[in-house]
Amino acid sequence: MSAHRALDTIDHILLDRLQELGRIKRNELAELTGLSVPAVSERMRKLEEGGFISGYHAHVAPRTIGYDVCAFVSVTIDAARHYASFLNHVHATEEILECHAITGEGTHLIKVRVKNTDALEGLLMNMHSWPGIVRTVTTFVLSTHKESLRVPVPHETKKKSTITR
Repeated sequence: MSAHRALDTIDHILLDRLQELGRIKRNELAELTGLSVPAVSERMRKLEEGGFISGYHAHVAPRTIGYDVCAFVSVTIDAARHYASFLNHVHATEEILECHAITGEGTHLIKVRVKNTDALEGLLMNMHSWPGIVRTVTTFVLSTHKESLRVPVPHETKKKSTITR
């Protein structure tokens, strides 16, 4: 199964349910889809190998472990020759949760989580030492009303999945 092959309804049901309930038991998925447990396991393996499922994780509430500050940093890099170095720094910095190449103001938008404003200041100072960074603009998050990693699946699939927790 590759990213170029169209997914069928059962694949969509599995992806929808696994996004919502990552710890759902395979026998519950089998009941939901009408497949056997081994068939569900095989489908999940193919979805993983095909890159449709990139991993399983627990969503940790940042504030419960002391990461009280969330900010978005718009970064401007001066030249393409610094791009690889910039990405290496991004991947090596655990406070950076997301990095997106963007259009408009800046070249990249970064989402960071840190313990406090002192930690943010230190992170920004560190970033300004990276080759090629000429400008950053930081926006603090005051409150978050929606934050999700969930990707929408076709609407008709949602009607078919009825397991609730």
